[in-house]
Amino acid sequence: MKLDQSFWEDKYINNRTGWDIGGVSPQLQKYFSDLTEKNQKILIPGCGNGYEAIWLAQKGFTDVSVIDLAGPPLAHVKSKAPSVKTIQGNFFQLDGHFDLIIEQTFFCALDPSLRPQYVDKMATLLKPKGMLAGLLFSIEFDREGPPFGGSIKEYRQLFEDQFDLITLSPALLSIKPRLGNEVFFEFRKK
Repeated sequence: MKLDQSFWEDKYINNRTGWDIGGVSPQLQKYFSDLTEKNQKILIPGCGNGYEAIWLAQKGFTDVSVIDLAGPPLAHVKSKAPSVKTIQGNFFQLDGHFDLIIEQTFFCALDPSLRPQYVDKMATLLKPKGMLAGLLFSIEFDREGPPFGGSIKEYRQLFEDQFDLITLSPALLSIKPRLGNEVFFEFRKK
């Protein structure tokens, strides 16, 4: 299975987006509510329908960008929050520097062989002392992904060379179907 643009666009066109919870996850909404710097440069990769970006824009955040391979979800973001910068393309080819990158179901959609490359790219895209924050699964799925699972131990090993691990703990505000199977994290680029 090739997880390319046509794979993901087919999911949106045929409404097979089981990961889409229809809004911002409660854990991320709490995190966003605590952010005070409205002018920081924020990126949300693999944004899907971009509920997080839309919420941030509606709350006055002025420099939010999203990137996704699929066009349909980017059109959704643009229709709901025209100020959000939408980029259709491959995250691994993205250039730029950001203060904050939000992780929400992007990492788990990537083939696990790309995880070291993901960590490297995040470190490259973040400004010095920039933050990577969001949710990751803390479960191994008994079927072929996506989504692909993982563990706190794996995440610690993956990220600790390039990031200071500020928070890496079970998510307390997960939606019911994911309760007990997600971790919330905040990592600062070294």
